Amino acid sequence: MDLALLCVFLPLVTMAWGQYGDYYYQPQYGDYGGNDGWVNVYRQGFNFQCPHGQVITAVRSTFSKKEGSDRQWNYACMSTPQSLGEPTECWWEEINRAGTEWYQTCSNNGLVAGFQSQYFPSVLDREWQFYCCRYSRRCPYSCSMTTEHPGHYGEDMDMMMYTYDHYIRGATTTFSAVDRDRQWKFIICRMTDFDCQFQNL
Repeated sequence: MDLALLCVFLPLVTMAWGQYGDYYYQPQYGDYGGNDGWVNVYRQGFNFQCPHGQVITAVRSTFSKKEGSDRQWNYACMSTPQSLGEPTECWWEEINRAGTEWYQTCSNNGLVAGFQSQYFPSVLDREWQFYCCRYSRRCPYSCSMTTEHPGHYGEDMDMMMYTYDHYIRGATTTFSAVDRDRQWKFIICRMTDFDCQFQNL
């Protein structure tokens, strides 16, 4: 490679690694008995929260029909940029019931910083709660939805945020009564660099 080209290319690689280098899946609470880094075992509840000042940036999951049509889950967190400031308030949103389709965003302009879930064998599905954090009076804008994750019911799921200044604000899910599984579309937004007057978007 030409030396002049290398001098241009190497700083770009270093900058990209600096943004994404600390981006890794991490089990949160204790030892789950050799479950290969998942935050839950099948058919059990779990509670995952990113460390203070971090938000969810990736979701990974694997499905097992023989384990009650349930999934194991893992999440990655990343620190928010200094321009966003420190979280000023965090809370658990209302429960999204098992066996139903639902749509939810964090209230109070919050960003998703954790998940809580409980398995229900009667419907072979889970209920869900988002753990949300608000950053001063910053507001979301330029929101969109991802494609379905997983692409088909029963498949593994691996959703990553590849854009540094976009954040997960919620999700909409569909539930298959045949496959007893869910597909997720995550709601992704940018956040203003300034405080705004809107209390809940």
